[in-house]
Amino acid sequence: MKIVKARAVDGPDKPFRAAEITRRDLDLYDVLIEIKFAGICHSDIHTAHSEWGRTKYPLVPGHEIAGVVADVGEAVTKYKVGDRVGVGCMVDSCGECENCQKGEEQYCLNGNVSTYGGIDKYGEITQGGYSTHIVVQENFVLRIPDNIDFDVAAPLLCAGITTYSPLNHWKIGPGKKVAVIGLGGLGHMAVQIAHAMGAEVTVLSQTLNKKEDGLALGADHYYATKDPETFKKLARSFDFILNTVSAKIDLNAYLSLLTLDGTMVNVGAPAEPLAVNVFSLIGHRRSFAGSLIGGIRETQEMLDFCSEHNITPKIEVISADQIDEAYDRVLASDVKYRFVIDVSTM
Repeated sequence: MKIVKARAVDGPDKPFRAAEITRRDLDLYDVLIEIKFAGICHSDIHTAHSEWGRTKYPLVPGHEIAGVVADVGEAVTKYKVGDRVGVGCMVDSCGECENCQKGEEQYCLNGNVSTYGGIDKYGEITQGGYSTHIVVQENFVLRIPDNIDFDVAAPLLCAGITTYSPLNHWKIGPGKKVAVIGLGGLGHMAVQIAHAMGAEVTVLSQTLNKKEDGLALGADHYYATKDPETFKKLARSFDFILNTVSAKIDLNAYLSLLTLDGTMVNVGAPAEPLAVNVFSLIGHRRSFAGSLIGGIRETQEMLDFCSEHNITPKIEVISADQIDEAYDRVLASDVKYRFVIDVSTM
């Protein structure tokens, strides 16, 4: 067992504290990763605050992980010491069900193992990337391209794949009109990726405060949703809408912006239910869908795509002692556009 430094939280209203956790000895196919940077995802906040069901404490969050291979198990063939690697939202799955066999481990029928707050095959609760090291089975380790720095690589492992996967699955490309709801940690990635795929991209944000940023990231158009004229002007305009916000919105108003056979996909995950009027769908044969992250194969594809198109998140690097402040600022929408922890400050 290896004892490593971490930042842990002991309850939904507790602050983060310095902690020591154990990482298992390497099994045959395990990889030990020395973590360099860990991104802060809104999912971390939901889980730390026990908003998505009962959280098991103490909890070390973090599923946007970038670092270097420090050691490998005897049977590991995919990686060697010194390789630049990352870990995303899952660290294992059954590998045998229909979905796993398709390379869609995120939808494992027997339940994949979350990077933190899950139960691994050894019966232990997983702890995440707000730590100096992590041990992961080699099939769930990603290779970070050489031209992507560790600090900006980390958020790609969740924010990047969460937005890339639906855009890829629904075959977004030239000739498609895409709207992105929200220009936050997820939205600012979606704009860059959809633009690189060749789509005409529109940002739908509450105000025009981030318009300059949105256009610089690749958006063709930018509208304020607080202005009721926006929904009149853009009625039946889009082939595809990606909702990236983790807050309750009027889904029916946004569904009215879809053209015939248009699709709206939710990747934001608010704690409260959202209401859909069926007439918002049947009138123009619209679809409303959801998307999780991507499988390991697709996540590597995303990293390579971002490498090829020079796509990186816009980040603010913080120390380990600033996590509580960062959480407060995320909830206040006071970040452009992703916090990343410098793990050397642990």
